[in-house]
Amino acid sequence: MNQNDTLLHYDQGEGELKNWIVAETDFKTNVQGKAEVVMSLGNGYLGTRSCTEESYLGQVKNTFVSGTFNKPGKNDVTELPNAADMLGMDIFINGELFSLEKGSFTNYNRHLNLKTGELKRSFRWLFKERTYDFEFRRFVSFQDLHLICSEVHITPQDDNAHIQIKSGINGQVTNSGAQHFEEGEKRIFDKEYLQMLQTTTASEITFVHNTHHDFSGTEAAVSSRFEMDRRKVVMFYEASLGKGTTLHLTKISNIHTTRDQELDGKSLEEIRSLSLENLKIQSKKGYNALLDESAKAWDAYWQRMDILVDSENQYDQLAIRFAQYQLLTMAPKHDSRYGIGAKGLSGEGYKGHSFWDTEIFLVPFFTYTFPEIARSLLKYRYITIAGARKKARENGYRGAMYPWESAWADDGEVTPVWGAADIITGEATKIWSGFIEQHITSDIAFAVWQYYMITGDDDFMEKYGYEILLDTGIFWSSRLEWNEEKQEYHINNVVGPDEYKEHVNNDAFTNHTARWCMENASRYYDILKTENPTLFETLNQKLHLDEEIAELRTRFDKVYLPQPNQDNVIPQDDDYLSLRQMDLTKYKNQKQVGSIFQDYNLDQVNQIQVTKQASVVMLMYLLEHKFDHAIKKANYEYYEPRTLHDSSLSLSTHAILAADIDNLPLAYALFERAARIDLGPNMKSSDHGIHAASLGGIWQILVCGFGGVRMLDGKLRINPKLPPQIKEITYPINWKGNYLKIKVSEEKIAITNTGNRAVNLSLLGQDLTVERELTVKKT
Repeated sequence: MNQNDTLLHYDQGEGELKNWIVAETDFKTNVQGKAEVVMSLGNGYLGTRSCTEESYLGQVKNTFVSGTFNKPGKNDVTELPNAADMLGMDIFINGELFSLEKGSFTNYNRHLNLKTGELKRSFRWLFKERTYDFEFRRFVSFQDLHLICSEVHITPQDDNAHIQIKSGINGQVTNSGAQHFEEGEKRIFDKEYLQMLQTTTASEITFVHNTHHDFSGTEAAVSSRFEMDRRKVVMFYEASLGKGTTLHLTKISNIHTTRDQELDGKSLEEIRSLSLENLKIQSKKGYNALLDESAKAWDAYWQRMDILVDSENQYDQLAIRFAQYQLLTMAPKHDSRYGIGAKGLSGEGYKGHSFWDTEIFLVPFFTYTFPEIARSLLKYRYITIAGARKKARENGYRGAMYPWESAWADDGEVTPVWGAADIITGEATKIWSGFIEQHITSDIAFAVWQYYMITGDDDFMEKYGYEILLDTGIFWSSRLEWNEEKQEYHINNVVGPDEYKEHVNNDAFTNHTARWCMENASRYYDILKTENPTLFETLNQKLHLDEEIAELRTRFDKVYLPQPNQDNVIPQDDDYLSLRQMDLTKYKNQKQVGSIFQDYNLDQVNQIQVTKQASVVMLMYLLEHKFDHAIKKANYEYYEPRTLHDSSLSLSTHAILAADIDNLPLAYALFERAARIDLGPNMKSSDHGIHAASLGGIWQILVCGFGGVRMLDGKLRINPKLPPQIKEITYPINWKGNYLKIKVSEEKIAITNTGNRAVNLSLLGQDLTVERELTVKKT
């Protein structure tokens, strides 16, 4: 099977479920990863790949609990450990282990309901001249964050059948071979409630797994016995079914850990008891009642975030709902002590670490839609600021220098040192990001400032935000290098957003955003000193602000900022425009990202005018007020043909800037490509996990690009740019506590304000006020 022969279908569903369903209509064992990830389930506390209940070669069983990082060995970096599997089971029919690789099957359908978060799978299996109907259902609760629920229905259609099911808690799983857990205690309570403990090897976090099986509704006697094995405890059930009789199995499971914030201060024995009692209570409710509770919790979020897209391509509507669904499954809504991993909770890729992806691509969605979640994500960066200061000191700087990859607050920099094989030397390639990709410090500061401007959350700023803005500015002041010849400050030996250019000097994105950070620190120094002297004095003593800001102010006017040349093109760095140019058509049309490394190694790519992802283009998106339309257009048209979009982050930024410069056909084409990174036909694109930042980027394209929403210097601006394929978009945003619903069509823009205060904004270039409703016709 070709990797681009998709099994997924998107426009499933009718009536109220139209464009809410992602479905798979066939099953192939060589492309299991696609549906496992695309149909993954989660609630921000835990997430699980949607493997089939029965096992196949190539299947990846992953269940992760947010924040439970562990380092499995001295040469490893910390990562989220793969928790015990409680969804898999062995099913025997008349003594034969059930598998879709045996016999044949028809009417196969596996579909994820984005509205309720429930996954269903059904088919008819034909084996040894007998027919059986199967139905599987499961969900991860959005109401009780610890809960995983599943059901199995098996019906023999043309003869009696003897069914055996082996199911329980299976800790015989690893992170691609790395074992994170010590063997733990196993226990069966009342001959029906299973419990297994596992403790991580280094961080010493204990996971408490519980599960219970129920066969209510089965019109046949079901016998049982239990078994224990290494890292495994299971129940073994047997039943003889008559023709047309259905076996009904409901399995309710939960996970708690000693790192859970709500369990802080409780002993392990108390956690075991509480988790078991919770399981007993929830199991009595039954699958449907628990699903109803979870679906209502989902609905409360959908009421606040659903975007309506009237497009000639119905896929566009599903694409944004899929993106929002996935963003909520990975967001830790319950705990500020950790962020969002680059693959969410859907796979081992990037080890659960947080990157700049969170602040630049994910936080805007939450800031405009669920500011309480954005606040939690940014508070995580405050919690980790001690590690940022430690990294600065270790590198000879002051202030807060944030790690490129972050995990638990105490872990500091967790970027791996070595990566993929060099095509020329055969040696592992060194990953320099953890050492010299430093723009993440600016990215975090920008996200904090953007959050404040959009929400007006003074409480957050006083407790956390001002300190981040001041200390990141102090870091950049200390990071500058004086160039005696040019009488200016440079920032040398860095990696910018374009990771195909290492050890460069004066990366445009890095320099411009560093200068912005320094200016912001200087400005808020004055604001606090005048308007909040008590807080100022506290921070002054802690950060030595008088001395640091005085020094900073002698420097930021002398920071070298790459400027447009005679063609209005800003040099990406000191050397980029002088590098060798080559025909990139082959790589621009690639079917698999990173194909250039089949021909060149990274040292060679460093010497070519080729860019991995948005860099100068990203600068013009974030600091757009500094660049006029002509400069944006010139740089876009120079850099986009040289950009391979080898990072999933790249397409969304380019789509937004294409809309800004009125190239709407290209903007829509890039949106379509971004929307298909996970949902699209490449059946191998998502094997390592979901592309979280790209999903946040999809939201930004629709709302900030086509919908025209920007925050400019603390003010709301709406200047829509609808591509011809989209007739109308309706989207919600939250502006300083006011809920706005904005409908953009070809003819007009209508805004409804359900908040308590009037909202001032710039709409199509006019300064207007929305009291309750406002409609402006386009000219």
